[in-house]
Amino acid sequence: MAAPKKRKKHYSAGKIVWTVVKYASLLFFAFAALIPIVSCVITAFKTKTEYESTNVMTLPESWLNFDNFVDAFKRADMGSAFINSIIILVCVLTVSILIGTQLAYILNRFKFPGNGLIRNLFLFATLLPGIAMQVPMYSIMKELGFIDHLYGYIIMMCGTDIISVYVFIQFMENIPNSLDESAIIDGASYFKIYWKIMLPLLKPAIVTCMVLKGVSTYNEYYSANLYLHTKNTVATSLYTFTGPLGSQYNMICAGVLISLLPALIVFIVCQKQIYSGITAGAVKG
Repeated sequence: MAAPKKRKKHYSAGKIVWTVVKYASLLFFAFAALIPIVSCVITAFKTKTEYESTNVMTLPESWLNFDNFVDAFKRADMGSAFINSIIILVCVLTVSILIGTQLAYILNRFKFPGNGLIRNLFLFATLLPGIAMQVPMYSIMKELGFIDHLYGYIIMMCGTDIISVYVFIQFMENIPNSLDESAIIDGASYFKIYWKIMLPLLKPAIVTCMVLKGVSTYNEYYSANLYLHTKNTVATSLYTFTGPLGSQYNMICAGVLISLLPALIVFIVCQKQIYSGITAGAVKG
């Protein structure tokens, strides 16, 4: 018995055009995203003379020239900058996650007069531009003596991230109330329910919020430059190489690559947890 003939696939002209446009756009945006990174890497290995006499995409004479990295690390005092940034990051993430999860637990599990009002006020707060509140914020920080102190900057940055609260609330809505009721019957307190049941189940959402909050805190330049005058962070340390007579972009690019190393190491080591956390912790409809 003869085998049945395979039917040939017929592609319409519209489908072919759409496929070409789709992949061409992906290549274009990938190219646009990679060009600044490639340019930064090339510039970081150039001497000052090379940078001034060539364009940004001209390859350096030697890829083994690490003088820019050594000079950038020493002149920008990036050692203390890394220490300050790590202290700020650890404190901000710890306090923000604890406050955010507890607030979301109260708003989601307890129904009381004003619950909806509080949620709406948080939503309203997200609509206010941060730059518009810097004048009163600076006045408050100055009156409290928080200017140019790490603890003052940390307290300011620990302000609850509204987006994280909504992520936690949405994730908690998928956790059945029967778990709380069973724990209460067994004699557990509300705090024990939060600490032993809710917090472990919120791990995917916590990873998501830690990534979002961690990136914004590590890269924060405006507030760090405004409130920390004599103490530098990774973001503000690169300001050393700018001035009224021009900027040393080869040194800046070397410093940028140095500042990327900790984040790159954390991502490589924890990429499985990060990917699974972002996927599972996404806001569900």
